[in-house]
Amino acid sequence: MSASKAATVVQPYLNFGGRCEKALEFYRTALGAEVLMCMRYKESPEPPHPGLPDCFEEKVMHSSFRIGETTLMASDGMCDGTANFEGVSLSITVPDEAEADRVFAALADGGLTTMPLEKTFWSPKFGMLVDRFGVAWMVSVATE
Repeated sequence: MSASKAATVVQPYLNFGGRCEKALEFYRTALGAEVLMCMRYKESPEPPHPGLPDCFEEKVMHSSFRIGETTLMASDGMCDGTANFEGVSLSITVPDEAEADRVFAALADGGLTTMPLEKTFWSPKFGMLVDRFGVAWMVSVATE
């Protein structure tokens, strides 16, 4: 009889500086994200950390959501109004060019396109953007 071991998994954890709930709704609409769980500070089984302002009660302490086959985690962080995702991009690969167009447009809404979708030597369509929450994305079409 052997003991089972859990697989090692690396998951992005995004801190949205107080806008997590809005970000989750945006990704649900833009990418079909499925929110798997969302716990607010007031729902914690342990008492709040001393010094947290009362406004934290409704903020997201921890959440997880799935886009395609990937699970990401997110929170409001310290609710300081800033979210710094500098130096990190999320890469999303979609099955075809029509879906790349749809996903790119949805993520770019209210954000900044840094490289429009175009043909590259590695993909029929590839583009980069920063969404309205400051998260950098690379969108590409799957190749064989």
